[in-house]
Amino acid sequence: MIEPEILYEDEDVLAVNKPTGLIVHPSLSCQGGRYGAGPDRQSVSEWFAKKYPESKNVGEPVRLSSGQAIERPGIVHRIDRETSGVLLLAKTSKGHAVLKKQFQNREIEKIYHAFVYGLVKDDRGKINLPIGRSSKDFRKRIVTSPQPLPFVRGGERGRGLFREALTYFEVLKRDEKDKVTFLEAKPKTGRTHQIRVHFLALHHPVVCDNLYAPNRPALLGFNRLALHARSLTFKDVFGEVHQITAEYPEDFQKALKTIGFKP
Repeated sequence: MIEPEILYEDEDVLAVNKPTGLIVHPSLSCQGGRYGAGPDRQSVSEWFAKKYPESKNVGEPVRLSSGQAIERPGIVHRIDRETSGVLLLAKTSKGHAVLKKQFQNREIEKIYHAFVYGLVKDDRGKINLPIGRSSKDFRKRIVTSPQPLPFVRGGERGRGLFREALTYFEVLKRDEKDKVTFLEAKPKTGRTHQIRVHFLALHHPVVCDNLYAPNRPALLGFNRLALHARSLTFKDVFGEVHQITAEYPEDFQKALKTIGFKP
């Protein structure tokens, strides 16, 4: 098992750099469009429970449609299996409550870096398109126009329901040769596959996204989703602000060198 790298730690909160290929918790039966992320797969929650056995009961279990309850030690939020980068975990119930409230109130700033197909025209902008489940493929999410819409602010239960989703972005580098754009995305909401679905809606899907762009070439040497959770800013239980940054993994470093971008 490739273990996460610890980026920050105090008595209540842990921040790690999750490697690509590692699921967050085993209740996600399919992440990134590939099957096999079932209860027997290695996960961040499994690693966390072994490393911090005193915290194994921290977190909220999720109940599957089969009725099975899956424990999620330490888990407060999640990122896709193929996505690398910053992930927060809670070591105590107090830490879990503090982080959960910040996520619910959208007080945590999340910054992702991604390579997308094509040359994005605008240097910066926002994507305000509600997201819901696809009725054709249970793995996928789809967007709809802001008005009118079958809209709920609350839970994403049931197909045909859409939740508000807002993503800000800024282009960092356009590569004319490979026709790709390297950009920064700041999702203000935390919908499943939000960045992937929003840029697909702009006709610029994320490079090597086997779920949403299965017929596109794997550019710049990527063999996984070209998405990295670059940084995350949060407050600890005492109200102190922390900005945690995850270094680029090797495939990102090589791709950035190829397009001539210096971080």
